[in-house]
Amino acid sequence: MPKEFIRKTKENKPVIAICYDFDKTLSPDDMQAQGYIQSVGYEVESFWKESNGLAEKNDMDQNLAYMFTMIQKARGKFVFNRKALMDYGAQVKLFPGVETWFKRIKEYGKNNGVIVEHYIISSGLKEMIEGTKVAKEFEKIYASSFYYDNDGIALWPAQVINYTSKTQFLFRIEKGTLDVNDSGVNDYFAPEDIRIPFRNMIYIGDSDTDIPCMKLVNSYSGHSIGVYNPETKDKRKVYKMMEDNRIKYYVPADYTEDSELDRLVRTIIDTTVSNEKLMAIHYRNKQEQAKHNGKVDNQECKEKEKLIMDLENSNSFKQTHSIISKLKKIENWTPDEKLQLKLIVEKNKQVSYIKDDEDVKNFYSSIDG
Repeated sequence: MPKEFIRKTKENKPVIAICYDFDKTLSPDDMQAQGYIQSVGYEVESFWKESNGLAEKNDMDQNLAYMFTMIQKARGKFVFNRKALMDYGAQVKLFPGVETWFKRIKEYGKNNGVIVEHYIISSGLKEMIEGTKVAKEFEKIYASSFYYDNDGIALWPAQVINYTSKTQFLFRIEKGTLDVNDSGVNDYFAPEDIRIPFRNMIYIGDSDTDIPCMKLVNSYSGHSIGVYNPETKDKRKVYKMMEDNRIKYYVPADYTEDSELDRLVRTIIDTTVSNEKLMAIHYRNKQEQAKHNGKVDNQECKEKEKLIMDLENSNSFKQTHSIISKLKKIENWTPDEKLQLKLIVEKNKQVSYIKDDEDVKNFYSSIDG
């Protein structure tokens, strides 16, 4: 396929976005449970029980509840600032192969003529993710975060992301309006101007909190992948997501080269490359059709074009006579339109068979005059 048929973006290549949850998708456990909770003297289960109880008792968002609880429990133990959270993030473990995954998949995309971008959409903490070894691999990290005072102390949530609000960031990625305060995300974009169509998105997650994003991506022909811990091999969640049509595929959260996930994502990239060539032809045809319609700029021209097509597709004598009666009311025909009408007599058997009927004969005599 000639390269000019590939759909172009401002980068001159199609773009694929791979969007990830973080906890239990890139990391085996909740990020808060890998150092922070222990440092404030809690058992992991007790911390979440207290945090979720606070949410339930006060009709409170669970993410707001855990962020509030984190601030409260840190008092008197350490300074709760960005650095502390990044330090805890540095302790977060990652699944096998994660550290080399992002560059490897980008390189595979590059070698196949597409741009691959990586995005985080997580209910976890942005500051902790920014402390991990892979933070710089992402185009954007969308996650809950804190507002800090002049001394750098966390005071208040700046951003809270729960399972339903996650979907807004897919629309930002789709349109390239990545700033969380960019109202351009609500603007209309023609399909051919969308930077990363949903069909070119891959969403990787592990649980119910990812379902709205998975459903959205699936609905627009994208690809949703459920992952499970390769050590425990517990597939209950992915089985349920597959049963409910939330995911298209499930694999172990093993990001090493030539793993099931590696092969699956490379296959999706290959498929996307082929599909984008077809979409480029589709958009080119649409542009040509729109340009043609722009020339047909008055009602009479549109009516003539419609009637010519109706006559061309006529499949009954009654229908042909009805169309001819409408055609007779039009006085002005271009040479090209006359030629089209004459060709119809030769190609359409219904029209040809009754060409000597008085009304049909008179019409064709009139355009010959």
